[in-house]
Amino acid sequence: MDSHLSTLQKSSLFLDISEENVRKICNCLSARQRIIEKNSFVFRASDEVHSIYMILSGRLHITDEDFCGNSAIVETMEEYTLFGEAYAFAPEEQYLVNLVAAEKTMIMEMNPARLFETCPENCQCHTVLIKNVACILSRKVVALTRKLGHVTQRSIREKILSYLSRCASLAHSSSFYIPYSRQQLADYLCVDRTSLSHELSRLHKQGIIRYRKNYFELIKNA
Repeated sequence: MDSHLSTLQKSSLFLDISEENVRKICNCLSARQRIIEKNSFVFRASDEVHSIYMILSGRLHITDEDFCGNSAIVETMEEYTLFGEAYAFAPEEQYLVNLVAAEKTMIMEMNPARLFETCPENCQCHTVLIKNVACILSRKVVALTRKLGHVTQRSIREKILSYLSRCASLAHSSSFYIPYSRQQLADYLCVDRTSLSHELSRLHKQGIIRYRKNYFELIKNA
């Protein structure tokens, strides 16, 4: 774990915590590393989750699978993303989706019970850690609420424009890059990829947007 201490400080979980205190916290939380090989599952839907985790390197796909076995990527989690906390703090709940490695991935597993216990070493940084966890959970709630606002639009056109308008607002510009491929965007908006591509083409022909791969521009006079 020591080899990751300096880089762990870049994560939201250990924001404003010194490297020495990161080491103390990792010890307090009984942190340990796990390697997940590409295409291997961290969790499957209906699994019980008793720990909280962070990605140290690599990427994980959150996937959803229907009754017929068709799988779609809901989201991709990158380095230093915290996950599993919602289930670890609600042990009666089972995992709702699959979590699979997009590539060889190293994760850190931590004991959530120790997060709210009195630290045996009286680490004063625990208060900062709890604040960071609360901030992470709050941002996730906001992100889910934002996504709900996009996917509940009535048509694919409205979903696309809702999402792109939000991206423009975040970029403070009418031109911006999105973090998704076409398939990932279709999965995010819960629409068929072919239908998404057709609607993007229509919006382009109508002079409402311009785009090339994951670069987009909203035409202000549209």
